Amino acid sequence: MEKWQSEYRDSIKTHAALEEFFEAQFPKVDFPLLIPRKFATHIKKAGLDSPLANQFLPQVSENDLGGESDPIGDHNQSPLAQIVHRYENRILFFPTQVCPVICRYCFRKNELGTNDELFKANFEKVLEYLKQHFEINEIIFSGGDPLILSDERIEFYLNEFKKIPHIKFIRFHTRTPIILPSRITENFCKIIENFKNDFLQINFVIHVNHSQEFNEENKIALSLLHAHCSNLLSQSVLLKGVNDSKQALLKLIDELIKLNIRPYYLHHPDKVKGGLHFMLTLEEGRNLYATLRNHLPGWALPQYIIDIPGGEGKVSAYNPETYNFSGHLINRKGTKVPYI
Repeated sequence: MEKWQSEYRDSIKTHAALEEFFEAQFPKVDFPLLIPRKFATHIKKAGLDSPLANQFLPQVSENDLGGESDPIGDHNQSPLAQIVHRYENRILFFPTQVCPVICRYCFRKNELGTNDELFKANFEKVLEYLKQHFEINEIIFSGGDPLILSDERIEFYLNEFKKIPHIKFIRFHTRTPIILPSRITENFCKIIENFKNDFLQINFVIHVNHSQEFNEENKIALSLLHAHCSNLLSQSVLLKGVNDSKQALLKLIDELIKLNIRPYYLHHPDKVKGGLHFMLTLEEGRNLYATLRNHLPGWALPQYIIDIPGGEGKVSAYNPETYNFSGHLINRKGTKVPYI
């Protein structure tokens, strides 16, 4: 067993272990708990009222079960298990429903750790689907978190995908380098590097929301990943009580740039069941994004986006041509749908 696997196995997974580790009391909530102990130490140093703690420690507000179990309509766009085909040229591929940490705001928090149909293994059918859909040129590894898989499993998937001539791009969406940096080993990086000539590009989208999440260990891991894999992007969620200020977002983007990570997505939060306390209004988000536009060069400005409920996909949360200001979204088909 590798070091990162041992660290993952030893994670805090129960309410009793959480209270013992932090020497504090926490509300019992209706959602699973998982935090690796090294990262829990990082949270403890930041403080129980910190933006770091707000993302990962349970809050009584999670028991407000308003919102949606599937807020972005994954199920509506899933032609078979393990994939979502929302956009013509790319699919989301779900090789696992396991994550290195359970984020309290996660838009899939109602599905992780379940036997949900979206995640049930069906890989032969996935390959057959890809071979029949020549318009697909990108595989986006999602989940769960794909880097929680073993090196051997990731290598297997990449070997299978490289046999399909029209697959040109691979993208991994992951929180693992931040939360469980020991996972980014020399061997893993060499595996990725060995596939560089088989695809036009392999990208890693690093999920990170606040500058407090960085520490010396994960900075080293990210530098190693960049050295071998080169294409690092970021995805952040705009969260009330975490990063909903100009100062917090500018500091986060400064850290990303120092680590050779290109700011890519800034998500408006999804209306997920158990996560409504992280919501802020579209007007608040737009005003905040406008301040970023006045402080950052264009190449450092992430796209401010929102997923339309029901599965239509991502649209600009800032562009007035995408939204009217009466509180309605306008999707690609020109149909007004209520902002929720």
